[in-house]
Amino acid sequence: MALATALAIAPRGPRTSVGGLPARMHVLHIANQHGLGDWLADAFLADSASEVQLAKAIGTSAGLSRLRHDVYDAILICHQPGELDALDTVEGIRAAHPDVAIVVLGAQSEQEMAALCYEVDADAYVCVHTATTRALIWQIARAIERHQLLAENRKLHQAEQHRLQSEHQEVERLLDQQRGLIADLAAIERGVETRQADTPGDTATNARATNPADCANLAAPPPAHSGRRRERDSGELPDRLVAHYRELLRTHVIMGSGQLTEEMNKLADLLATAEVTARQAMWLHLRVLEELIRGLGNRSARHVMNRADLLVVDVLVHLTERYRQRYLDRVRPPRQQTLPGID
Repeated sequence: MALATALAIAPRGPRTSVGGLPARMHVLHIANQHGLGDWLADAFLADSASEVQLAKAIGTSAGLSRLRHDVYDAILICHQPGELDALDTVEGIRAAHPDVAIVVLGAQSEQEMAALCYEVDADAYVCVHTATTRALIWQIARAIERHQLLAENRKLHQAEQHRLQSEHQEVERLLDQQRGLIADLAAIERGVETRQADTPGDTATNARATNPADCANLAAPPPAHSGRRRERDSGELPDRLVAHYRELLRTHVIMGSGQLTEEMNKLADLLATAEVTARQAMWLHLRVLEELIRGLGNRSARHVMNRADLLVVDVLVHLTERYRQRYLDRVRPPRQQTLPGID
């Protein structure tokens, strides 16, 4: 056999790691006859590319018993039809040890056995008549490397899933805080309404501005109730206003606020004309944000939440500035100045 023949021609000398091969590998060899793997141990000993520490087990049961007590980098299984079926052995080992590298050795050709070994989740099949000791060592090393990469990838995937889960929990916590803020704003508005009901106010001060015609489709003024504007919930805001804010939020998540100055000014004018309160603006933001986050599924929500927080602050600042300017226009209306020289 080529592996056995390699014993006579393999160079002897000090062991050194060759071309990325591990310096040492702990391998379990499962066969069905005593002494069957002696030539294999001698071949590994003769090749100085890597130190292969070979442990032997006679039969599948003995191999499984060794695996319960010791840890191996890889497993070599001799396929001996009628004596030891390596395919069944691989399936039995994989059920209990899915992360160990397994290489099947046999006298059959690779064209005949390779696909069958892959189908039972073996990492490689090596024909002892055509392969050399160095080739077998490389097959074992590649199989070990593959399982190490799979284990690292699985750990990274689990860490990523944990990170995403933590992000979504954090987002839910922030959304709950915003709901609490809206509830606080509602309590403040109820307190203000109660005080105004107890103290008659100036009708001129409490008068509302008439909505311009170009905003009539987005926010029609609600009917008055007992001389005061009936408060609307966010669910009663016009659908076109909700859709407009939805598109603005999506654009802001992608582009940021620096490119949306004109859109922000238009939105603030629209909200102020529709007499939207800070609580309603927060409800509108929260409703659209929850829809957007639900659409993310398992993807990261941190970036969306950060950009959304910046947007709602920007919206509230613009809206507050619009209401402040309207208040100043009322308390200090423009007056006609007399011409110079005319008393």
